[in-house]
Amino acid sequence: MRLTSSDYDDLDGRLAAHDAFLRARYPGERAGRQPVHTVYVPADKVTPDLIDVWRADALAAMGAQAWPFGFGDKVEAKLRAEPIEDLRVDLEDGYGVRDDAEEDAAVKAAAAALNEGVRPPFVGIRIKSLEHATRHRALRTLDLFLSSYSDPFTITLPKVSGVDQVFAMVALCEKLERGYGLEHGVLTFEIQIELPSAVLGADGKAAVARLITAAGGRCTGLHYGTYDYSAAAGVAAAYQSMDHPVADYAKAVMQAAAAQTGVRLSDGSTNILPAGTAEQVRSAWDLHHRLVRRSLERGYYQGWDLHPAQLPTRYAAVYGFFTDGRDAAVTRLRRYLDRQDSGIADEPATARALAGYLQRGLDCGALDDAGYTREELLGLV
Repeated sequence: MRLTSSDYDDLDGRLAAHDAFLRARYPGERAGRQPVHTVYVPADKVTPDLIDVWRADALAAMGAQAWPFGFGDKVEAKLRAEPIEDLRVDLEDGYGVRDDAEEDAAVKAAAAALNEGVRPPFVGIRIKSLEHATRHRALRTLDLFLSSYSDPFTITLPKVSGVDQVFAMVALCEKLERGYGLEHGVLTFEIQIELPSAVLGADGKAAVARLITAAGGRCTGLHYGTYDYSAAAGVAAAYQSMDHPVADYAKAVMQAAAAQTGVRLSDGSTNILPAGTAEQVRSAWDLHHRLVRRSLERGYYQGWDLHPAQLPTRYAAVYGFFTDGRDAAVTRLRRYLDRQDSGIADEPATARALAGYLQRGLDCGALDDAGYTREELLGLV
């Protein structure tokens, strides 16, 4: 043995700064439930009975024709109990450009509706971007919403093109926290990846990783913007979709940048809505169901829904994904914990992933029995 205690101390000293960086930048998976979707509703359409309306419309869509995807009883039960998991009050593209008085009124009315009506487990607001043309309107909207709504919520920051906008958003959150007497760090935001410059910067570096760093722990999610991103990348409108190679590349970079940071991923939406004739609804359902399942298989556990009739296929695809993999996950996890010879050499990281998968299945209602209690699974994640 040639190393002494001073050598150990010396190496600890050399790596102390890097150790601190790893703890801060890569804390691991964020604790708590992640919603399986975010429902975007224009601010002027947010009413106290919004949840009831979406529930009724989703159930009516299911009842209007033969249900083709299985899990019908469970999907209906989910729709009755919790049709929307995450609601985003939209004051950006889904709302459009209005005069200041009209947008002010919509912000106040939406906040009042959330205060008065039944709210889903997660709520947020999408402001306009911090680009010059919409910057002041974005600030006014956020300030006005905070003055009217005091419960926890998430801010969605769209069309982010560089780290300076994220630094500015952090400064804005700090200013608003001081102004409203809020605890430091309580205001958090999601970054929408809608521009190629947010994935690959002008300097040739992976810009999305720098956006997470610039947020200083306030970024809770990266949301892929299917159509803005595809259009900016030059994809013809007829071929813009969640499964286009341009989308897959962007999301793979996002996934690598967000890994072990506590920043969650959300896929985008399909704009082919289940409306019209029975044939048109079935075609849109088939597409939506396939794309939701595809996203789940690629590690995107959240997506956007834009229409009540998308809720049934969202939950059917989610339930199928977790149900199909439940038995294999339980068996592999049990063999890992028992150290049995399973023919598969699982690592501790895989065991954490198996536990996380089962926990997600319980959270969304897909699984009634995950083989382990929530407490046991949380101890492994």
